[in-house]
Amino acid sequence: MDDAEIREQLKELEAELARLRASAADIRREIGERWDAPTDAAEIAMVITNAEQQESLIETLEARRERLLQKLGSS
Repeated sequence: MDDAEIREQLKELEAELARLRASAADIRREIGERWDAPTDAAEIAMVITNAEQQESLIETLEARRERLLQKLGSS
């Protein structure tokens, strides 16, 4: 993989991270807004699980970004 490919992957990762962070923040905000939040325990649990899954994906993508930055730095 050459530097141009790595930079392109980094660009795509950054865009995906921004989208996921915004989505996770929206979900967390929804949980905190009682007037618009889910009303039963099962729905609240589902929403929290969705936020946690997105946050886990963010961590995975951040780790990938770090590996790509290391590759770019060592080339």
